[in-house]
Order: sequence, then C-alpha cells, then structure tokens
Amino acid sequence: MRAIERIKKYFSSNYEVLAAIIIFTIVLVAKLEFYKTIILMLEFIVLMEVAKMISDFIKKEKLRLRFVIDIFIIFLIRDVIIYTSNTNKDYFTILFLLFVIFVFFIFRILAIKYSPGIVKLHQGNKEEHE
Repeated sequence: MRAIERIKKYFSSNYEVLAAIIIFTIVLVAKLEFYKTIILMLEFIVLMEVAKMISDFIKKEKLRLRFVIDIFIIFLIRDVIIYTSNTNKDYFTILFLLFVIFVFFIFRILAIKYSPGIVKLHQGNKEEHE
C-alpha cells in the first residue's frame, strides 16, 4: 500500500512521465510507426510555438526572437528525423541540417544573453551599486 502511495506521489509531480506512458501505449495499440509519431508531435510543438508567438505579439506588440528561433530549431529537428529514417540517407543534407541547428542554437544563446530586457536589468544593478 505504501508503494502505491509513492507511485501516486511520483506521477502527481512528474506528469510528463505519465503523459509519455499514455502516448507510448497509444502508439503501440494503434500500431503506428514510431518515427512518424515523433514527427507529428514535433509538428504539434511547432504549431504551439507559432500560436504562442502570435499571442505574445498581439498582447505585448513585440516579437520575441527566441520564439522564432525555437520554431526553426524544432522544425529542423523534425527534418533531421525524417531524413535519418529514410532508407536512402542523404548524409550531406543531414550534416547540413545539423550545422544549421547548431548555428540557430548559437543565435538562441546570443538572443538570450543580449536581450534588451536583460541589458536594462544589468544597467539597473550597476546604477544601484554606484
């Protein structure tokens, strides 16, 4: 009985594991191809990010570069999965996509590091110390 309580407690704080188990069970029962399921989930995430970006733009009248970069990274990861699961692999295309993902990750890090909101925060801290 104590073990069941521990399991309930674990899943209540780690709902992602429960969601993954449910999705995996559906994939097995429906006999879907796993890579196609992953591709569909990545496409869903891209759509969620686009909706989030549009919503944020409407509310704040600002377009966050981070959201745009995230969308491209997720979409490129989807393409890498498609190309690697293909029987006739085009390794040049796969390597090129991985390079582009790497470049976008660098842009994402720079976008976060040099964000205007963060620069204002750092300038405010400098003024307080003077």
